[in-house]
Amino acid sequence: MFFASDNGSGVPEAVLASLARANAGPTRGYGNDPLTVRVHDRVRAVFEAPQAAVHLVATGTAANALALACLCPPWAAVFAHADAHAIVDECGAPEFYTAGAKLVPVAGEHGRMTPEGLAGAIATTGRVGVHSVQPGAVSLTNATEAGTVYRPADVAALAAVARAAGLPLHMDGARFANALAAIGCSPAELTWKAGVDVLSLGGTKNGLMGVEAVVLFDPARSWEFELRRKRGGHLFSKHRFLAAQMEAWLDGDLWLDLARRSNAMAARLEAGLAGVPGARLVHPRQANAVFAAWPRAAHRRAQAAGAAYYLWPADQTLEGPDDEAVSARLVASWCTTAEEVDGFVDILRG
Repeated sequence: MFFASDNGSGVPEAVLASLARANAGPTRGYGNDPLTVRVHDRVRAVFEAPQAAVHLVATGTAANALALACLCPPWAAVFAHADAHAIVDECGAPEFYTAGAKLVPVAGEHGRMTPEGLAGAIATTGRVGVHSVQPGAVSLTNATEAGTVYRPADVAALAAVARAAGLPLHMDGARFANALAAIGCSPAELTWKAGVDVLSLGGTKNGLMGVEAVVLFDPARSWEFELRRKRGGHLFSKHRFLAAQMEAWLDGDLWLDLARRSNAMAARLEAGLAGVPGARLVHPRQANAVFAAWPRAAHRRAQAAGAAYYLWPADQTLEGPDDEAVSARLVASWCTTAEEVDGFVDILRG
């Protein structure tokens, strides 16, 4: 009963097999091997973007921070939802890699910025000229930190606000596959066709050992990204082992199959929680994460039985009245089983 994070999942056999094949013999390093070239071409094909530049890194933090560094100068601001990973969970990496850009939080219900909220934040930034940071870039997360998604029209509306202010748009797609599987549109429709300039395409939360692709839909930004990646210590010499994971992930749409599985298990969790006395959703469930609250006594039973998940927000405690509701985040991964879900729900029901 592991619902702490989709980061905790294992790796599909197809990915392990691809790594084993890549291990057979030597090849050129630093991304100059034939496998990496194939993967770059495959990503371009998936996104219907033959001109895009594609670069692999090992972590989502590196993908986001390096991408934003290519979009935002040190004297400017990145606008992101107040709960965005870039603001809350990356230990200042975006500020570090941009050499000091300020992250400006934008409010919005259920993890989503609104065009009005974004426009207001931009309008109040840089008002005192040289004494203020200037508007620099916009970053949105899809699926969001609240488990909700932006549809293509939502992305386009935010992109229009960014464009009106002359700002590029970055998408943190740590769970992009889950958003895509939930919506059912094409990768292109959810990114560059809606106005996204740079995508951090996450694989680690969707079954990979550790690889993310930064997709720059404007190839003119590619050389700067390459230099920043090298200078930042994120250019792997044995780069083929990153590419091998992503090749298997994209082959036969495995990435979408894995996302559909985790989304389906989250939907099963949501349905099960509907039958738990005193339980309620905190955010709408749209991808593979369920945010819900239920009585403290049921939390104690679940944790005593070995269930792993996070109280959300984390400053809550299991000390207190049995009937008081405590909220939590439950994340399903590609390898979460129906038996895990049903067993967890049965424990909550008591």
